[in-house]
Amino acid sequence: MILRELREALDDGGLRGSFLVRDLDTGDELSIDPDIEFPIASLVKVPLALATLERVARGELDLAGPVVVRPDQVAAPGPVGLSKFRHPATVALEDLLYLSLAISDNAAAEAVFALTPPAEVVAELRRLGHDGIAIRHPMVDMTRTPAERFGPDEVHLAQSLAITAATAGRGHAVPQLDVSRANSGTARAFVDLLQALWRPTTIRSEVAAQVRELMGNNMMRQRLAPDFTSDVSRWSSKTGTLLNLRHEVGVVEHADGQTFAVAALTESRVPAVVQPAAEALMGRVARALRDEIRAGRA
Repeated sequence: MILRELREALDDGGLRGSFLVRDLDTGDELSIDPDIEFPIASLVKVPLALATLERVARGELDLAGPVVVRPDQVAAPGPVGLSKFRHPATVALEDLLYLSLAISDNAAAEAVFALTPPAEVVAELRRLGHDGIAIRHPMVDMTRTPAERFGPDEVHLAQSLAITAATAGRGHAVPQLDVSRANSGTARAFVDLLQALWRPTTIRSEVAAQVRELMGNNMMRQRLAPDFTSDVSRWSSKTGTLLNLRHEVGVVEHADGQTFAVAALTESRVPAVVQPAAEALMGRVARALRDEIRAGRA
């Protein structure tokens, strides 16, 4: 009953969604289409951080290593962060990772990708036992979408293209939205990755702790955070946004010890950039699934 109601709510809100919530200790879970593959947008920054920190732990990279970022040469601009700087800056690798996850700084992530390219991120994921996430390109390829070709008063045209140009097989005329060409993954793959970070086995414990801390610093709090943050819970997450895609994956840790991994991947049928109702709906659906598990109804 609850799953049907949540599906109807998503449809009424103009969203197609893939959700999975899992109790990390009991394994109990509830989901809505958790195995649909989506382009993952900025969610890629989580496996990028993991792979880079594993390389640091092996002595291949130095967290204090300086990286010079020149704003006039930034290939992956974004709404915040280093691409908004007016002067060259020298930034340590550790601080680039912080900027990448805390404020989803595309320029910072691109600088990290220059050190740990997509193929190396994939190799690290496979070595650690994760094969459900595909990393095919750095941030620069993700940011070259039709949205950058339109003026502010025409961005809805890019949204309309994103909505209407998809194929039945998850292909798309926009390469960044084509799951065979974009960085891609599923809700299940990301919950599996979150479980590996919060209950590490193959991942080094110190690396897992570093990624958890980085995700705990996430400043993007408009989606799932309102439904999972309180005085007696901690929400650590990463968002991903691209054209009509709105995602978030994270973990809520309750004071009573219960811990839940949450993945919400969605695409909208509404041709608008700003959709606070969609953000709120994502949170309500994810929380309803969590509440069902917590009440023992999973």
